[in-house]
Amino acid sequence: MSGASSSGDNWLTLLDPVQPPADLPVRADDPRLGQVTMFRQTGPVNLQPGQPVLIGFPVDEGVRRNHGRTGAAQAPFAIRRWLYRLATFDCGAGVSLEGNQLLDLGNVRAIGDLEETQDALAEVVATVLAHGAVPIVLGGGHETAYGHFLGYVRAARPVGIINIDAHLDVRPGADGRGTSGTPFRQALAHRSQSLPGEYYVCIGAQPQHASRDHFTFLQERGGRVHWCNGSDFRAANFLEKECKRLAAARRDIYLTLDADSVRAADVPGVSAPNPMGLAAEDVATCMRFAGAMPSVRSMDLVEINPRFDRDDQSARWAAAGIWNFLVGLAARQ
Repeated sequence: MSGASSSGDNWLTLLDPVQPPADLPVRADDPRLGQVTMFRQTGPVNLQPGQPVLIGFPVDEGVRRNHGRTGAAQAPFAIRRWLYRLATFDCGAGVSLEGNQLLDLGNVRAIGDLEETQDALAEVVATVLAHGAVPIVLGGGHETAYGHFLGYVRAARPVGIINIDAHLDVRPGADGRGTSGTPFRQALAHRSQSLPGEYYVCIGAQPQHASRDHFTFLQERGGRVHWCNGSDFRAANFLEKECKRLAAARRDIYLTLDADSVRAADVPGVSAPNPMGLAAEDVATCMRFAGAMPSVRSMDLVEINPRFDRDDQSARWAAAGIWNFLVGLAARQ
């Protein structure tokens, strides 16, 4: 299906288009990413292999169900505002983003309850994957991840998940329903295409945020956890090793990045602030490395919460993280 038009596909009706930022600076000597991004409005799209495709998932119902601080539903709007103001060229690496053909499909529309909206995200992700393009999903709460995983199920693609997160997110459901804390238990227990435990990795988990029952659940299934054990911890080192392992197992890699993995001094605007998290620079390095890895087929960034941000510091960090992924992807191509 590479390069094929998606004309006539119902999946496009699941999306609400977004507009370029109205306050985007325009200068001939300083082009910004928003000027070279394609914004889908109406009609068919033509997806290309390796093309980065931005998808918003403005949903935090799972956070509410998990008794967390809501507000992450506004994150796709806040992140885009700062992403599209960033440069189109990495002067340090000599990499241009102008040929990336970044496409912003807009936001998945909330069409019912959380489960229906996750199914809609799955349909969009599956279609983008089937065309060989690279989905980049902006959450939303971490319930985004289960909808993202379902895209791989729908596309019948074997996947490994690397989760950079302070939490394991394998809680049982609340009244039988998913939350922002359940996505990877749901993936491990999926009725038709469950995720084998050895293909779930959590990097940066913190012991004070992990239940013994949840850790035991993962251990029994062969899940891998790399604990954040102090200031010398470097997530990028573990990410490289795990990407190589999953690629050797012939698994597509889906990277999911929870903003609460980063210390609150760097990223204060999240649903669950983390005073002892990873350094923002370490996680940005992970993003660039992941973009450059051909086996990384998609990613998402979740749990930015504009309600609790400070001078848009967290949204700006998230935008810089996505920018680094795009630079890595451009170098990959």
